[in-house]
Amino acid sequence: MNEPITAGVTSKSFEEPDSEPPSGRAAEQSINQQGLPSETRFIFPVNRRTQEFKEKFFPGISFKDWNSWHWQLKNSARSYSELEHYLNLSGDELFKNNRPKSLPVRITPYYLSLMDGDDANHPLRRCMVPVEKELYISACEISDPLGEENQSPVPNLVHRYPDRALFLVTGFCAAYCRYCTRTHMVAEKAKSPLSTHYWQEALEYIRNTKQIRDVIISGGDPLTLPDSLIDYLLNSLFTIPHIEMVRIGTKAPVVLPQRITPSLVKILKKYQPLYINIHFTHPEELTIETKMACSRLAGAGIPLGSQTVLLKGINDDVETMKTLMHELLKARVRPYYIYQCDPIPGSSHFRTPVEKGLEIIQGLRGHTSGLAVPHYVIDSPGGGGKIPLLPEYYQGKKNGNVILKNFEGKIYTYPDYQ
Repeated sequence: MNEPITAGVTSKSFEEPDSEPPSGRAAEQSINQQGLPSETRFIFPVNRRTQEFKEKFFPGISFKDWNSWHWQLKNSARSYSELEHYLNLSGDELFKNNRPKSLPVRITPYYLSLMDGDDANHPLRRCMVPVEKELYISACEISDPLGEENQSPVPNLVHRYPDRALFLVTGFCAAYCRYCTRTHMVAEKAKSPLSTHYWQEALEYIRNTKQIRDVIISGGDPLTLPDSLIDYLLNSLFTIPHIEMVRIGTKAPVVLPQRITPSLVKILKKYQPLYINIHFTHPEELTIETKMACSRLAGAGIPLGSQTVLLKGINDDVETMKTLMHELLKARVRPYYIYQCDPIPGSSHFRTPVEKGLEIIQGLRGHTSGLAVPHYVIDSPGGGGKIPLLPEYYQGKKNGNVILKNFEGKIYTYPDYQ
């Protein structure tokens, strides 16, 4: 593991000093042993690889600026010319004359720092940097594969399941994954107006639909909103009598961990029960920064879950997934879902056979902690919802007994009494 560099900050200012902070394992040990840092002093770490990237490409930038989420967003790479500054782009990545227009490019300097500048096959790089294969559209691929637009009774709200609703509060993300299932939304609404007026129809629908007890806030990425709007949104939902819980879906702790500020955590902590599901892809995302962001959230009493998309050549093997799930549990994040990649336009190079997902679940179940085994699901095209898939542990019935196959492939019987 890279040695972390830590930047001290008082609770009054929440700002890192301009001078270079000391290095060592103290920050990581503090995270693991103490959870959320003390009220009087916060430490935000910088891993060694990111430190070297910062010194190379942003030598005059202070740690105060680097650890500002506003600075990270402002200085994100948003074009090929900017990507070329940080990465040696391959021929497959560099297709300027026929670049895709469906999904914008945005990668934070922090997340860029985790990529191999010379290897186009680096897993994190493949998730974010456009390639020519995005231009190849197969017959099964459509812009809204989950049929969300057909299940949207009012703008920005999807009501697919009886007792829960999906609230799409922004089209903006800190970084755009190339396999995003809502490419159609973030491409069109990346600059959605950040005003409370934008949400009123959806909030009114939730107030008037009493069977909704659970609201999932997504987008885009809700944690890219300002603190004041997040506070307003959560307060609006939790004051509705029949709302029992709220969930937030985000990738901010992974691509923009600096966003998980003490002031944001203070707001989130006010609203319970609140759950946060974080989009993780690969073990290399579990840096000291991301662990710190998760520690702040978990230390505030917010349960964390992970949602991972199965991606060809990136995380589609048992050992990579097992490592990811173990690292997540160490960061107090409960593995929740592995998704089969949705058939959005230009995604065929990301999609694996379903058998590969079943193989991974079979390689996890019984071979590691049950807590480390997520649900493998297909979010069925056309709006059918999430359908779980499992290896064939149930083998049928014989002579009144259920025939079962365990994780080692051995057969057992269970008396199935009527």
